Amino acid sequence: MRSVLKGLKGSIKCLPVVHQMFTTILEPHIVQIDLRPAGFDNFIASYVVKAERVAIVETGPSATVPNLLAGLEEIEVKVNDVDFVVISHIHIDHGGGAGALLHHLPRAKLVVHKKGAPHAAYPQKLWSQSLQVLGGVAEIYEEPMPVAEDRVLAAEDGMTIDLGGGVQLLVIETLGHASHHQSFYEAKSRGVFPGDAAGVYLPQHNAVIPTTPPPFYLAAALSSLEKLIQFKPKSLFYSHFGRTSDAVQKLEMYGRKLKLWEKIVSLKTKETSDLKEIRKAIEEHDLDLQKAQDYIKTHFIFNQSTVSESIHGFVEYLKKKRT
Repeated sequence: MRSVLKGLKGSIKCLPVVHQMFTTILEPHIVQIDLRPAGFDNFIASYVVKAERVAIVETGPSATVPNLLAGLEEIEVKVNDVDFVVISHIHIDHGGGAGALLHHLPRAKLVVHKKGAPHAAYPQKLWSQSLQVLGGVAEIYEEPMPVAEDRVLAAEDGMTIDLGGGVQLLVIETLGHASHHQSFYEAKSRGVFPGDAAGVYLPQHNAVIPTTPPPFYLAAALSSLEKLIQFKPKSLFYSHFGRTSDAVQKLEMYGRKLKLWEKIVSLKTKETSDLKEIRKAIEEHDLDLQKAQDYIKTHFIFNQSTVSESIHGFVEYLKKKRT
């Protein structure tokens, strides 16, 4: 598979450049940029939050930084005008492009969870682990570049990023998917940028799929969802992918889905350790997986990393719970 992905990556770089729109205006002060890794639409998003100051929420991987910059140009945001780059966590599909992006943004600071800050400045271990876990998918995303330490702001739960004009991003620590995960609440839109705390949203199917790679922490993930629900948000701005307006319902549903997966994996792992058999059992009970089955099978990044690693995360979680 890795050789196939390498070949695909090379062929993508050789394609002729065609101008295309990357941006969608969601609110007067919030614009979505479709980063299109490996040419896949509607998979990874960055969001530009613009008031008196400008913040970019999520960078995506290094490979899609040119698309992000093209999106900024479309909405006439100059690189000198960006004050903050804010990431939910340091996994390379969310924050891997931070170093490459900040190279183009002379004034911007990177806001990252305090546990993720050292990895932003020294990403060698992160890259090594990403290659080990994701293989060719990591190669498609490309290696993260380091961020200068003096440009890294280690965030704390409850920290506020003030963009002026009544626009603020409130940092909410939302552990579970990772031990260095944070989400952001924006009161003017009553919107939450959940990172991976609320799963992956497939807008074309109105489906939500868990993203629970190892090491996964179920109790923390459920607690994080409750924290987000307490804000009674109107919208969720998913990193994967796009806005949904039924925010509280989606968050509550995701909590039920995590509990469903735990129940299925707990029962199935008493019979087998075969991940394919476990996946089959989950697919029989998860209606969203059934709806999105064809999409998942034809989307090599999603199929190879998101679903497989999410099941693996539950298996490893239950192993630890039983010991």
